[in-house]
Amino acid sequence: MKTKELLTLLNTHKNKELLFEYKPGHFVAPNYHITEIKNITIDSVDCGAGTDFWKETIIQLWESPEEKDKKAFMSGFKALGILNKVNRIKAMEGDAEVKFEYSNPHFHTAQLFVDDFIWNNERLIIKLAVEKTDCKAKETCGVPVEVGATTQEQCAPGSGCC
Repeated sequence: MKTKELLTLLNTHKNKELLFEYKPGHFVAPNYHITEIKNITIDSVDCGAGTDFWKETIIQLWESPEEKDKKAFMSGFKALGILNKVNRIKAMEGDAEVKFEYSNPHFHTAQLFVDDFIWNNERLIIKLAVEKTDCKAKETCGVPVEVGATTQEQCAPGSGCC
């Protein structure tokens, strides 16, 4: 999901509670805060010497221990207000992919991408997912491009891969 698509989604559903499902059936608690917005530029070189460049918007979610008994979730209106305020201070790139950074005592810190979203009359649920790492230079590394996982032998030391 692009940053501008998230802003449009929040504006469309601003009167709903905003929930984040960080893995199937598990939600960021109602005591969450948006604690940081990062405008990230990635300028990379992969294992096959290919270069790439892109931007991301990272929104950090944090659960406040002082509000652990809170029952009501943040509204889309409040989240939109926070993002618009940040945008006035440090402009966000509308075409940048948006990710959410989150952790709790039972879930490792991760940058999660938006996999899907659903809504009803009261709630907007943003479904997050972990993006698996992958070799971007499969052809250069001699890794067959097939459906399924790469075997350990294919990326073994000395194989020419990564």
